[in-house]
Amino acid sequence: MIRIYNSLTGEKQLLEPITPGEVRMYVCGMTVYDFIHVGHARMMVAFDMVNRYLRHRGYRVTYVQNITDIDDKIIRRAAENGEPIGALTERVIADMHADCAALGILRPDHEPRATRYLPAIIGMIGTLIERGFAYVAANGDVMYAVAKFDGYGRLSGKRLADLRAGARVEVDEAKRDPLDFVLWKHAKPGEPEWDSPWGKGRPGWHIECSAMSVALLGSHFDIHGGGLDLKFPHHENEIAQTCAATGDRFAEIWMHNGFVNIDDEKMSKSLGNFFTVREVLAKAVRHPEVLRYFLLSSHYRGPINYSLEQLEQADAALGRIMTALRDLREPTTGAACGSEYTARFQEVMDDDFNTPEAIAVLQTLTREINTAKDAGNEVRAAALGAELRSLAAVLGMTVTPKEWFSLGAKLGSQAGSKTAASAALAEPEIERRIGERAAARRAKNWAESDRIRDELAKAGVILEDRPDGRTEWRRA
Repeated sequence: MIRIYNSLTGEKQLLEPITPGEVRMYVCGMTVYDFIHVGHARMMVAFDMVNRYLRHRGYRVTYVQNITDIDDKIIRRAAENGEPIGALTERVIADMHADCAALGILRPDHEPRATRYLPAIIGMIGTLIERGFAYVAANGDVMYAVAKFDGYGRLSGKRLADLRAGARVEVDEAKRDPLDFVLWKHAKPGEPEWDSPWGKGRPGWHIECSAMSVALLGSHFDIHGGGLDLKFPHHENEIAQTCAATGDRFAEIWMHNGFVNIDDEKMSKSLGNFFTVREVLAKAVRHPEVLRYFLLSSHYRGPINYSLEQLEQADAALGRIMTALRDLREPTTGAACGSEYTARFQEVMDDDFNTPEAIAVLQTLTREINTAKDAGNEVRAAALGAELRSLAAVLGMTVTPKEWFSLGAKLGSQAGSKTAASAALAEPEIERRIGERAAARRAKNWAESDRIRDELAKAGVILEDRPDGRTEWRRA
């Protein structure tokens, strides 16, 4: 049984779908005005992993991830570029799809855009006004009255009194309460606009997710997810307006992925400390699955620190898997497949999608394959290899050894030091270390074997273990 940490309760809870056998999941997606960066990729990979694993466990999943295609940032960027808003968003969406495809991220079942759900958005705002949770302000904006909703702050653990006391309130006489937020923005000169009962304007950010999730999944569904930075105020506001409009529970489980950090600061465009997925794939990794492996190597809820060293470690780890899988024969029908590894994999993934422990299972399988190769047991090696490939595919990692070894490493040129280190390491020294590693493998000292391999990898020397027991090497 799958247990998931619920941000709303602060506890892990059993996944008990509202409709047996079916999971409905909504994840807040991208505001499309620029390339996605590694922080965005972490969110997308994390929930792609959840989607894949739920399907692997036999659930029928309806996965919705929205696109915000009208927003202040989009309007500003289009003006800066001197291009129509529609042209900007279409181009950025296409780029996003290409980057996601490279990372092995499956397309969601539904990818609603805000501009295509205006009737649903306007309808929900009208309901909120009718029920006394919203009002038309003097400036023409429609505002949500936060104080009208009992329980506001439950998700984020914030109290209204504390929020008001700490608020930096701009002069805005249109608001009845400094915490009220906009549902419909009245039209300003030169901005895109749509007709509504309250005059021409466009939707606020929070309302679009409420309207689209209810339209596609209903007023009560299983999982709502997104980045930790959306917990407040975006998700808090979603809960307030959706529950007020529908009278229902909204999402049963709330999931939030942690940040990608650089030097202990969140990676973000506003701070300017970000790397786009496109430039990382082009310059820093030999294959997109290195980045995916890196992102899955930490638990989705915790922070993860981005660095070239971390990417090098992911490259080396994935390289060990590829080397183990290389030149394996096809498994014999009925051959033992080490099912305890699959059982362990499922056990840790059932516990709040613990991908670091799941990857540890893949690493254990890798060592077992190498042990079987060393012993000349090709049948067992082939069976374990099939199991390793199957479990890796559940995590969305499907690169083949043939594809992997046809690629050259990019990390050396990016780091600026590995190529020089590789050249500086003389062949006799490389052979000596390979001999020490072979001795460690014979003694089943896998930690020492892995340490030597990693040291050589950092020096730009790639090892390839052959089925006949020989170890070949090449410079990255």
